[in-house]
Amino acid sequence: MSDSTMPSRSPRSLRLTARNRLTLLYVALVLAAGVALTALTYLLMRESLAHREVVLWTARPDGTGSLPPQPPSPSALSQRVRDETLAALLTQAGIALAVVTVLAGVLGWLLAGRVLRPIRAISATAQRLSAENLSDRVPVHPPQDELAALAETVNGMLDRVQHGIAERDRALDSQKLFAANAAHELRTPLTTIRTAIDVTLDGEPTRAELLTMAEDVRAAAEASGRTLDGLLVLARSQAGTANPRPVDLAEVARAVLADVGDQLSATGLTLHQDLSAAHVTGEPVLLERMTANLVGNALRYNYPGGHVTVSTGTSAGTAALRVLNSGLGVPPGQVDRLLEPFVRGEGSRTSSDGGAGLGLSIVQAVVLAHDGVITSTANRGGGLDVTVRLPPS
Repeated sequence: MSDSTMPSRSPRSLRLTARNRLTLLYVALVLAAGVALTALTYLLMRESLAHREVVLWTARPDGTGSLPPQPPSPSALSQRVRDETLAALLTQAGIALAVVTVLAGVLGWLLAGRVLRPIRAISATAQRLSAENLSDRVPVHPPQDELAALAETVNGMLDRVQHGIAERDRALDSQKLFAANAAHELRTPLTTIRTAIDVTLDGEPTRAELLTMAEDVRAAAEASGRTLDGLLVLARSQAGTANPRPVDLAEVARAVLADVGDQLSATGLTLHQDLSAAHVTGEPVLLERMTANLVGNALRYNYPGGHVTVSTGTSAGTAALRVLNSGLGVPPGQVDRLLEPFVRGEGSRTSSDGGAGLGLSIVQAVVLAHDGVITSTANRGGGLDVTVRLPPS
């Protein structure tokens, strides 16, 4: 018969389970200890019998004893007694060792099952888990041994996996919403351009109508350009800092406020500034855009005669930039939504001031790229109070 026709067993089917291996280990240890103990007893007994003399007596009817008429030699008699004693010892020890080995196998099997019970619980929990069900956890029972620590480690890993999947789902939902909003923001100017062209070219337009159409097309194109610029800055901010350098937030704020001086005068806003040194390590362009967006947001969502306060400094081991402005009241539940892309003041997705709705989203992306924290609260009298905290350099 050829080798190809021989039945084969996969290596997996020949493997012993952990419980079997532990049982065999217990039995091997008991058997080795029993053999060693028997051998030691045998050697000690043989050494003890080697130094003893045997005297043979015969009993008479009257109860007295005497040596047999032809007694065997003392050495032969001693050897015979020693051999019979050691043989009996080995027989009894072998029987006892066999019984102990069987008991060790049974107890080892039960003990191995008890020891491996937490492992089976971990395996059962892992089999119940799925992408839709990550809530099950491995039960942890006393005592607090290595297996309990393993169960707690597995539970901690499951917590992190569940949290990571939840964060991934939120990120995917946010990306879907962002893509939908971006498409809407870009489609609106294109629709405006197409409508203006269709209406104007329907018939014989005059020069004035053509100029009006051109102004509408330019305004729509500029709106699309602002949206695209905002998206590019947002993507760059989310990519992190590529060329970090020492930056003083106070100097950045002074430069930004100098650029908006004419706008402050035109709107009649009152500016309060308290610019103390606040040194950080970051990308100057992104930090300048962050500050400009905060100040621009404070100016845009304000009212004539209102106020804007800009301050920088260090506190609680961080470099801080704070922009506070007056304005319309913001519902408390709406404050966090203002950090989302394409969400403007009062939750509107449309605005006549030319804003793209990406200002605070870019600010938050820049802050996160610099390992900072942004907090935004609604003022009682209206407006926002936004504070950015970055690690100091």
